[in-house]
Amino acid sequence: MIRSMTGFGRGESSSNGFQVTVEVKTLNSRYLDISSRMPQTIQQHEFDIKEIVQKKLSRGKVHLSVNVENTENSGVDITYNEELVKAYGEILEKIRSISNIDQPVQVRDILHFDGIFKSKEENEDELEVIWNCTAKAINIALDNLNEMRDQEGDELKNDLENQINGIAEIVKVVEKLSENRVPEVREKLQNRIRNLLTDDQIDPERLELEIALIADKMDINEEIIRLNSHLKFFLEAFHSDTPVGRRLNFLSQEINRELNTIGSKANDSTISQHIVMGKEKLEQIREQVQNVE
Repeated sequence: MIRSMTGFGRGESSSNGFQVTVEVKTLNSRYLDISSRMPQTIQQHEFDIKEIVQKKLSRGKVHLSVNVENTENSGVDITYNEELVKAYGEILEKIRSISNIDQPVQVRDILHFDGIFKSKEENEDELEVIWNCTAKAINIALDNLNEMRDQEGDELKNDLENQINGIAEIVKVVEKLSENRVPEVREKLQNRIRNLLTDDQIDPERLELEIALIADKMDINEEIIRLNSHLKFFLEAFHSDTPVGRRLNFLSQEINRELNTIGSKANDSTISQHIVMGKEKLEQIREQVQNVE
């Protein structure tokens, strides 16, 4: 399963005069990093919200925003703290009396203090309604988010598949080129030795031994086998039912390792050119993989 880590989802739910709107935005991240913004009425459910998100997302930087509206209450949602108002008034009166100030205490004097106003508190039943709506809206938003991430993931999958198949074709060409390398090296080495020595001075067994050592150093068969295996596992990961971003990242590193080894061992300009083309495709793959969940 290929799913992008970037996306946006929105969800709404309403009940008993309350409407909750949730928006979720995700970005790339190595781990699951959840940040949320919500009203005080549901602050105590912050851990519950993270649990809901963790069930539907495994990686990414998640920004979640919750907005709660009371659709049936058109009045003001704030009131004053009567006890604080009285206490501040009494204090100001004492200060005025001690300081021999003639002016009476006015409302604006009390308004300079903090905590005078407070939001009206919902009762337990209302809080439960708000939370139930919030949980439902979050699930809807996450489902919409994942739908968008799946669509982007399909595009990523097509691009990654094309690039991997392109590398596989390059490997086939490199493998065919490498089959002719040993005979070429044998012929070049024999010609060079004959130019330097007479036939009587050439030791055929020593010559074959030297050629065998050179051929062993140039042998890239094992690297090609491992590289083809990595490419195969990469394509198979597309059909997994679990997030594969970390697996694809690891396989990309292993593919890069084998390409580097083949390029250095082959010691051939034509093969090196094909390896460079393979690494160009791999670089595009590694950039895309960073966005896979």
